[in-house]
Amino acid sequence: MNICFAPCPVVFDLDGTLIDSAPDIHACVNAVLRLHEVPPLTLDQVRGFIGGGVDLLWRRVVAATALPVEAHRDLVTSFMTRYHDATSLTRLYPHVADALGTLADRGYPLGLCTNKPLGPTRAVLDHFGIAQLFRVVIGGDSLPQKKPDPAPLRAAVAGLGAHPDAPRALYVGDSEFDEECARNAGLPFLLFTRGYRKTPIEQLQHQASFDDFARLPLLVEEAAAVG
Repeated sequence: MNICFAPCPVVFDLDGTLIDSAPDIHACVNAVLRLHEVPPLTLDQVRGFIGGGVDLLWRRVVAATALPVEAHRDLVTSFMTRYHDATSLTRLYPHVADALGTLADRGYPLGLCTNKPLGPTRAVLDHFGIAQLFRVVIGGDSLPQKKPDPAPLRAAVAGLGAHPDAPRALYVGDSEFDEECARNAGLPFLLFTRGYRKTPIEQLQHQASFDDFARLPLLVEEAAAVG
C-alpha cells in the first residue's frame, strides 16, 4: 500500500462522531419544556432530532409537542442560555483522544466542521482538552450555510491550507447530513457507525465505515492512499 507522502487534511464532525452529546442536549431541551409546562421528551426522541443544527432541532421539538410555532425564536434563545456550556453529561466516544493524537503526531492537519454553534463547540473541545488538536473549527453559525451545504466543509479544508495540488481531504462523520455534505464537496467520507445516523449504512456513500476509533488512523492512511 502506498501512503501519500504529505498527510492529507482530515476534517471531523462533532456531535455523534467525536462526542455523544445527546444526554446534555436532551437535558437542555427538557429544561426549556418545563418552563412551558410541556411534558418532557425521551432521550431517544431528542437524539433523533440532532444533526441539522439548533434551529432544526427546535423545529422538530415544536412539531413533537404542543408548543406554538411562533414561539420558536424564544425557545431557541432559552435553549442556548443553557446549552452554551452544557458538558457535564457529554462523553467522548472510546479511543477518540488517542486516535486524534495519533493522527496529529503523524502530521495530518485536523479540522472540525459541525452544525453545532461555535460557542458550545469550543466549550466542549476545551472541556475535553482536545481544542489544540484542531487547526480550524467551523461551527454551525460560522457561515450563513450549514451542512449538508458544502460551504462549511470547504471552508474547513481551506483553513487547513489545502490547495489543488495537495492530497485530497477526508471528512469523518456519523450522519446523513455528513454524508451528503462530503458528497456535495466531492470529498471521501469515513462513516462512524455508533452516532446518530438513521439511514442503513449500505444506503450512505462512504469510503469506509468503523465503530471503534482505534481503527481510524489506519483507515485514514488507507483512504489517503486511494485519494
